[in-house]
Amino acid sequence: MLRYTLKRLGLGVITVYFIATATFFAVHLVPGDPLSSPKAMRPEIRANLEKRYGLDRPLLVQYGVFLGNVVRGDFGMSFTQQNRRVNDIILEHFPVSASLGLLALFFAAVGGIFLGSISALRRGKATDRTSLFLVILGVSVPSFVFAALAQFGILRLNLATGRSILPVAGWGGLRHMLVPSMVLGVSTLAFQTRLMRSSLLEVVNQDYVRTARAKGLSPLRIFFSHQLRNAILPTVTVLGTEIADITTGGFVVETVFVIPGLGRYFVQALQQLDYTVIMGLTVFYGAFLVLMVILVDLIYGLVDPRITVGKELA
Repeated sequence: MLRYTLKRLGLGVITVYFIATATFFAVHLVPGDPLSSPKAMRPEIRANLEKRYGLDRPLLVQYGVFLGNVVRGDFGMSFTQQNRRVNDIILEHFPVSASLGLLALFFAAVGGIFLGSISALRRGKATDRTSLFLVILGVSVPSFVFAALAQFGILRLNLATGRSILPVAGWGGLRHMLVPSMVLGVSTLAFQTRLMRSSLLEVVNQDYVRTARAKGLSPLRIFFSHQLRNAILPTVTVLGTEIADITTGGFVVETVFVIPGLGRYFVQALQQLDYTVIMGLTVFYGAFLVLMVILVDLIYGLVDPRITVGKELA
C-alpha cells in the first residue's frame, strides 16, 4: 500500500509539472500582454514595469523562475491588482468556492444515489422514465441557463410573498448558498444518477444477490447490504474529479450570483491577461485535482480491499 501511494504521488508531481509547463507557454503564446494599458504607453514606464515583473528577461529564464517559484509555493504578484499576491487571492477566495462546492457536492451525491437507486428499482416505469428525462436535461442544459431560471424563480417567489425569502445574488450565510449550490451541482447530480442506475442494474442479477434472496433476506437488507454497497463503487471512482471540479467553484455560477470565489477572479484574469494569476490558479486547480484523484483512489481501495491487493500485485 505504501509503495503504491508513493508511486501515485510521484506520478501526481509529474502531472502537475506538465500542467505548469503547458500553462506557462500557452499563456505567453496569447497575443498581447498585461501591460498593454494606457499607463504603460510611454516607453520608459513600460520598461520599468517589464523589469519589475521580469518580462524583460528571455522566455526560458522566465520559465525557470516560474518553476522555481512553483516549487516554493509562491505564484508571484498580480499584474493588474495592485500589491496583491496570487497566494493571497487563493487563500482568501478558495474557501468561498470550496464551501459552495462542498454543499453542491453533498446535494449532487445524495440526490444522485437516491434518484439512481429509485430509477433502477423502478426500471421501465414512469419513475424511471422521468428520472432519465431529468438526467438528459441536467447534462444538456448549460449551467448559466439554470442560474438565470433560478434567479427568475427567486424573484417571482419574493414578489409573490412580499418578503426576501432567498437572495437573488451576493454572498453571506446559508441563504446565499442554497440556490447557487443546487445550480452548481445539477450536472454532477445528473451524471451520478445515470452512473448509479447503470451500476445498480448490473448488480441486481449477480449470483450473490440471488443467493441472498434464496436465503430469505428482506428486500431492504439485500438492497443496502449487497446491491447498494457494490453498486456505489463506480460512483466513488469518479468522485475525485467531481470533488475537484465542483469545490473549485463554477466560473459561470459564481459570476451570475456575484459570489467572490476563485472562479470569478480566474475569469477576470483571463480578460486582463494577468499572467501570474492565470498560471497560479491553473497550477493550483491542477494540483488540487491530482490530489483529489489520488485520495479517492486510496479510499476506493479501503472500500474494496481486493482493489488495493490487485494494484500492489500489478
